Amino acid sequence: MNALELLLNRRSVSRLTTPAPEGNELQNILAAGMRAPDHGALRPWHFIVIQGEGMNKFSNLLEKAAIEGGLGKEIEEKAKNAPYRAPMIITVIAKVVEHAKVPAWEQVVAAGCAVQAMQMAAVAQGFSGIWRSGSWTEDPIVRAGLGCEENDKIVGFLYLGTPELRAPAKVATPDLTNFVSYL
Repeated sequence: MNALELLLNRRSVSRLTTPAPEGNELQNILAAGMRAPDHGALRPWHFIVIQGEGMNKFSNLLEKAAIEGGLGKEIEEKAKNAPYRAPMIITVIAKVVEHAKVPAWEQVVAAGCAVQAMQMAAVAQGFSGIWRSGSWTEDPIVRAGLGCEENDKIVGFLYLGTPELRAPAKVATPDLTNFVSYL
């Protein structure tokens, strides 16, 4: 698959199973994240790979956050089961620092670009994924459990694995009319 085909046909896949990337495949995914655009060469990100026993730890963390947040039994159960929707999750945290030329928002965007690059690297190697976010990215218990510092931002959870269903190879190009203008 060439790079343009990869980008023009990008889509999220939520039904993921084993195998997950490992070895050189995982290293390629992480290396792609490290190549994200990065004003000031700050590398304002940290990746936490969650798999194996880490899935149980992450499940316990989300369940604890739901319980202590008083979110109710239904949300507690959903939180507990959330990590098992894929065999691997890569949490991406923007490590925001004070910088005279690179504002905080730009550092968060750079970390977001790292997520996109990692998802594309996974797809290029035959895997799929979905970038999830939601209220857990702001939850103080989840943030503490993942070692976030005060200015850090969890930009997302990249669920990775092998797609359970194969999607059609081509996706219709969206109408650009309402999204593009020329000056």
